[in-house]
Amino acid sequence: MQLEILSGGAAQGLVAAVTPQFKAETGFDIGGSFGAVGAMRDKLLAGAPADVLILTAALIAELAGSGHAVAGSAADVGVVRTAIAVRSGDASPPVGDADGLRAALLAADAIYLPDPKLATAGIHFAKVLDRLGIRDAVAGRLRPYPNGATAMREMASAQGCLIGCTQVTEILNTPGVTLVAPLPKEFELATIYTAAVAAGAASPEQARRLVGLLSGASTQPLREHAGFEVV
Repeated sequence: MQLEILSGGAAQGLVAAVTPQFKAETGFDIGGSFGAVGAMRDKLLAGAPADVLILTAALIAELAGSGHAVAGSAADVGVVRTAIAVRSGDASPPVGDADGLRAALLAADAIYLPDPKLATAGIHFAKVLDRLGIRDAVAGRLRPYPNGATAMREMASAQGCLIGCTQVTEILNTPGVTLVAPLPKEFELATIYTAAVAAGAASPEQARRLVGLLSGASTQPLREHAGFEVV
């Protein structure tokens, strides 16, 4: 038996961490898809099976309003910040303000990021490049991937002076990369992730149990370790 989830990549490490406990308590394993939240929404709307959704709070509210998520089933998992990363072992550049971040990005041979059209962090980072006034200057060095986890894995195995930007949870969950710091205050993005029962859930009772586990006090240490700031 298996619950199917559609989730933003930010929650992949957390789901993996709670799966053994959930299976021991319920007999259900957890499967499904992780990726850019926009892509996960599109999969749901296209008819992909799902018991549980873990997306941004805004998208869950939208899906509840359209009848694709069960009204009243939503619970916040936590806040995830968007941050800068480098490969493990590389020097961490000073990125605490706009000047430092601009210099670090201009010095990089390649810049790794999630989808700038469908991924929360990718959309935001593209706007940051515009605000820094360097988007055209670095356009040829951008390395976008479908989600932040893939971007970080690719950066970990690449060569050169590299830098990446995605959500803290995806950085912490990827071997070979190191968290430098969240984006500077003026560019910060703190995204609330929320879990909810999908309207078409095949196992709604177990879906509610998983939502409760992901948002409950018992998993707070796991969530914090994974990079979620508890709401």
